Amino acid sequence: MDVFNRLAPFIQDFIYQSKWEELRGNQVAACEVIFDSDDNLLLSSGTASGKTEAAFLPVLTELYNKPSSSVGVVYISPLKALINDQFKRLEQMLLDSNILVTKWHGDASQTQKNKLIKKPEGLLQITPESLESLITNKRGACLSMFSDLRFVIIDEVHYFMRDVRGLQLLCVLERLKQLTGINPRRIGLSATLGDLSLAQNWLNTGTGRKCAAPITDEGKRRVGLHVERFVNYAEERDLVDKDGSGNVINVNSGNIGDREHYEYLFKHTLDKKTIIFTNSREETELVMAHLREFALKNKAPDVYRVHHGNVSALLRENTEDEMKSADEKIVTGATVTLELGIDIGSLDQAVQVGAPLNVSSFAQRLGRCGRRGQTPQLLFTFVESIRVNSADVLGPINWEFIRTIAIIELYLKDHWIEPIPPLHHAYNLLYHQTMSVLKSNGEMSPSGLASAVLSLGCFKKISQDDYRHLLSHMINIDQLQRTEHGGLIIGREGEKIVNSHKFLTVFMAPEYLLVKDENRTIGTVDKVYPVGVRFALAGLAWETVDVNEKSKVIFVKRVPGISVVDWNVDFTAELHTVLVRKMHGILKEKGSYPYLSIRCQERLTEIQYISRNSGILDNLVTPLSERKYAIFPWVGTRQLMTLNYALRHRKIKSKLPWITCVYIEVIFDGTKEELENTVSDILRSKLDLYKLPLPDKVQIEGKYNEFVPLDLLRKQFIEDYLDFEGLKEDIIRHNNFL
Repeated sequence: MDVFNRLAPFIQDFIYQSKWEELRGNQVAACEVIFDSDDNLLLSSGTASGKTEAAFLPVLTELYNKPSSSVGVVYISPLKALINDQFKRLEQMLLDSNILVTKWHGDASQTQKNKLIKKPEGLLQITPESLESLITNKRGACLSMFSDLRFVIIDEVHYFMRDVRGLQLLCVLERLKQLTGINPRRIGLSATLGDLSLAQNWLNTGTGRKCAAPITDEGKRRVGLHVERFVNYAEERDLVDKDGSGNVINVNSGNIGDREHYEYLFKHTLDKKTIIFTNSREETELVMAHLREFALKNKAPDVYRVHHGNVSALLRENTEDEMKSADEKIVTGATVTLELGIDIGSLDQAVQVGAPLNVSSFAQRLGRCGRRGQTPQLLFTFVESIRVNSADVLGPINWEFIRTIAIIELYLKDHWIEPIPPLHHAYNLLYHQTMSVLKSNGEMSPSGLASAVLSLGCFKKISQDDYRHLLSHMINIDQLQRTEHGGLIIGREGEKIVNSHKFLTVFMAPEYLLVKDENRTIGTVDKVYPVGVRFALAGLAWETVDVNEKSKVIFVKRVPGISVVDWNVDFTAELHTVLVRKMHGILKEKGSYPYLSIRCQERLTEIQYISRNSGILDNLVTPLSERKYAIFPWVGTRQLMTLNYALRHRKIKSKLPWITCVYIEVIFDGTKEELENTVSDILRSKLDLYKLPLPDKVQIEGKYNEFVPLDLLRKQFIEDYLDFEGLKEDIIRHNNFL
């Protein structure tokens, strides 16, 4: 029997009504895995390739043929917006199925949640934090709600794999398994995975199952790409002039490249449904404000919207609904919020201002355009500030520009995406799960607590000694308390943490102030803008009319013109060795890149000439001035950071000039050859990472780091971030420096 005939009748009817001509390859493969095995399933294919349906068609068929006596399927998403979007799609599919679908997050109906607790059934859509809340605060309800759970579907697997939030999800799923004795199959969905085996291992954590990852031929995809460049010829680039109150009085004075850039964007997005991606909320606000000004001057309609995490949920949802409509050609400025799979209909194009952070980000953004059979169109734009007198020979090299070409080549020609390295020493999550388990269970013996927590798959690399050290520290700071019987309970200071509504989240979020125009919420900012000061939010300019610091509300009124806003969030990025090597290849070889404009091709030729003449392509060490050198091992950020600390261990003054820099800048009194010999000696040595001169408070950021001993945070940084073996392997494999 073919796959279609094995599907539930209501699904067959849905396929007919939707006028599908056939099932896609990944949908057939998913059905075969679900119907004919007991394996977990990982589906990795491009955006709009039918992954969601590939998961739900067989799973809902299984639920239809054999109804569960509790919630049968849990769908987990990183975003409430994704849940709301999927809810609408599933409701339509399930009309004639008698299968209930319930969404469960902070904004969902409490009435529907209560109904599900009283009569658990069907399909539950939920965020990791809401699932954490259930198992921590409603342990008894969980026993009945999930007593016959068959499947857990995890959307956007790559997103969860990248940070501690994904580890939290895995911990909660394992705790649910410990509580109910039920081991549901897991299905992971992702559009951008580099190393499938790493994702399979992640998805399998704690299940004891194998994971099938069928690879289906999606066919070659045509892509329309163009890269354009604009130039500010100035010693400095001042984006805005402000008066004494901080109000903008003149924008881009003398910066002809910026003006040309905004005019170009205006013309190339006119009457085209477009997402304009930038790498920061500030840039998104500025770009969209300028486009709105151009529209006003040209008497064009105001179709410009802003979509990022600080814009209110209602305004974001309105933007999503407008973009789905075929009537208006909405142009939306966004950061990462529109990378994920929220359905916004068919786009005419996407625009990337500046370089995407990495190949994965590029793949996500490319996947947002060209839906429903269209050829995806992606436009890149750069604005460069050319200085007359560069600080050194490397000054004229635009590394962002070279990184962009490398990213395009790696994805479209080499079909490569960054692998996501696992996190083995998340001590901040270990703190959180310890508190969560105690809150759920009440008093526990130290051995019982250790058994419950350290048995979770995410903590398999953490030793009993490390956990004992953490528990002792938590007792000392009153997060935990010993009872008369030698057990452990949450301490007085710990009660303040676990009883806060913020306890459920493990990701870091700054304190925000609500911005309101009368009773309408516009969004949030992370600092107080005093009365009379103007700032940008949601693509518009606002002026503060009142501030209620106690309630953390800023009241504003709409004002004309362009303003700016900034958020106190550090920019983080990490380059992989494969990407850095590709950048080296582009600088060294005269390749053909037909998507570059004439101005970009000329710029590339100029940068290639500078690179070849400077010696950075063929030498480990390049002199920059009398005592200043650049070390170019052409390795990724982790490996480069390891070498940086190893040089400091040798009392050599070194630094990475900026976060995505591909070289180390060194102040050294010796010769080039002596510095090369020092690097070679480091690579031949048995370097003890624990003896490196790391900053006292070096750590991988974590929300609960303040409750973790500094030596454990240092260990986490060394074990999960530094990579000496990778450094040696990468340099030996690709260079002749040793």
